[in-house]
Amino acid sequence: MGLSFACIVPHGAEAIPQLAGSRLESFSETTRGMRLISEMMRKQRIDTVVIATPHNLRLRRKIGVILTEFAEGTLRNQNASVQIHARCDRALAEDILQRAEKDRLPVIGVNYGTSEGEASCMPMDWGTLIPLWFFRCHMGTPEMVLVTPSREIPLQNLVRFGSVIAEAAEKRKDRVAFIASADQAHTHSKKGPYGFHKDSAKFDKLVVDAVKENKIESILKLDPQLIENAKPDSIWQMSILIGILARVPMQGRLVSYQAPTYFGMMCAAYAPK
Repeated sequence: MGLSFACIVPHGAEAIPQLAGSRLESFSETTRGMRLISEMMRKQRIDTVVIATPHNLRLRRKIGVILTEFAEGTLRNQNASVQIHARCDRALAEDILQRAEKDRLPVIGVNYGTSEGEASCMPMDWGTLIPLWFFRCHMGTPEMVLVTPSREIPLQNLVRFGSVIAEAAEKRKDRVAFIASADQAHTHSKKGPYGFHKDSAKFDKLVVDAVKENKIESILKLDPQLIENAKPDSIWQMSILIGILARVPMQGRLVSYQAPTYFGMMCAAYAPK
């Protein structure tokens, strides 16, 4: 059945109500958006999710494909915590890796702990855990494939990698979804760790408009200085999505956008036309 759904979702911890504390209302628009996308995904009867995260392994000039049997993590905030233990779709991960290698992409397969069994378990970063928490609440326990893009390679390599993911998913008998875990610009507030820059609002508007107009590929032409000023962690995961959409045409929909603190958060869903 192949790739049946895709989305761009943020990973601010306060979007999870248990972790929001006093910011519950401030993040409510994103919480609503995440729940709506989770419901869309549930209706597509997704079996496996492929998650591209910017906060797991940071491999210089290499795209990482995680080959562990499991992934596990805990996230704590405001004296509360959430925990996830997930089984990985190792067969799909291996297929993606082999196809990417055949395509001469700068990719590497990564295991952790032991070669197999319960101890073959990748620590789960917040860029993975937060979206997965919402999706598991609505979908049960889909298996997952974790991939980590590199920021030191041309974006076109990540676009090609997206096409590889879509090609591997086409060979499956079950339904696969792709998740671009991506916060947008990080310079919305002088109180944030990266300070304020006016390009933050400009960057986020360009990305939001690209989704609304179904021209997400336009982000590949953004001025590198604009990206540097806005400091998003989204371009690389969204580039993978662009490669997927080139092979599996889907209609985009903006679900929500807000910037309640120093970084922008956008929820966008893509379903087959």
